[in-house]
Amino acid sequence: MAQIEAEYEAVVRELSEPGTAEDPARLRDLSRRRKDLEEPVSVWRQLRAARDDVVAAEEMAAEATGDERELARAELARAEDAVGDLEARLRALLLPKDPNDGRNVIVEIRGAEGGEEANLFARDLFTMYTRFADRHHWQVDVLAESSTGRDGLNEVVFVVKGPDAWRYLEHEAGPHRVQRVPVTESKGRVHTSAATVSVLPEADEVDVVIDPADLRIDVYRSTGPGGQSVNTTDSAVRITHLPTGIVVAMQDEKSQTQNKARAMTVLRARLLKLEQDRQAAQIAATRRSQVGGGGRAEKIRTYNYKENRVTDHRIGFTRYNLDQVLAGDLDELAEALMADKRARQLAEQDHPAP
Repeated sequence: MAQIEAEYEAVVRELSEPGTAEDPARLRDLSRRRKDLEEPVSVWRQLRAARDDVVAAEEMAAEATGDERELARAELARAEDAVGDLEARLRALLLPKDPNDGRNVIVEIRGAEGGEEANLFARDLFTMYTRFADRHHWQVDVLAESSTGRDGLNEVVFVVKGPDAWRYLEHEAGPHRVQRVPVTESKGRVHTSAATVSVLPEADEVDVVIDPADLRIDVYRSTGPGGQSVNTTDSAVRITHLPTGIVVAMQDEKSQTQNKARAMTVLRARLLKLEQDRQAAQIAATRRSQVGGGGRAEKIRTYNYKENRVTDHRIGFTRYNLDQVLAGDLDELAEALMADKRARQLAEQDHPAP
């Protein structure tokens, strides 16, 4: 922490120098570094002060007599508790930073097992995430959307833009199961269906270098409802990354150039996550590892309408406020998942694998 504090002070000094503002890239990097270091340094300074308080309280307790001794002991207990809390907080702040923190997020939702009801549930999940994004003042841009006749979604791909979007959304990846009486059910029976969610960090061009020779690009005519260009021009684009077999298709825009740009955005994100998984010794491709087969038995979370219940099976989290969750109130659930991640990281820090 002494080294980190020294670095923080050096960054602050350099930011105050007149010449720093003349180099926008350096100014940006220094500002980001200051932001990363500010909280750990602040907690470290609070911890040093709290430790001094413990020493002072110990001296008071040793010298006090009668009623004053009890007061001194109570003060010592408070000071020791403060030290313990600050040490725990500092340890959490010093955990390795997720390389995807600060990135925008690409989310893909697909109806899975359950027919049209699964597609309707995919629409509900999309609405839930867009409302969640609104609560956090994030921007949502839809890249591709394939609707069904009953206003369900076969598939939707969208970008969520916000500085903390990744931290809040990374744990949403996986099969989501719904239990309810679908609108397609005439006898009032509860059905179980599923939709899959993939969460990818958006990649910059410098993060993933793609050899044009590794791409097969096909153009074709768009299908389905749309503008005048639908079924009249070859505006739809399908890009196949030959080394990995990843295929991305876009047709929502009228321009072939726009569709190609959007397809490349998704392709870069998938390749970045695939490389991150490979570096972490996870062999499976990103989407397959996240969503499994999309079956109802493979689920990370269950949404039960009859009980107004939402259960996240990974951390044993259950609340009876499904209506609020579907309205975008995902903060409590997201923060519980983030806390679980930090707890696992701390446990690995204390007991590293051999």
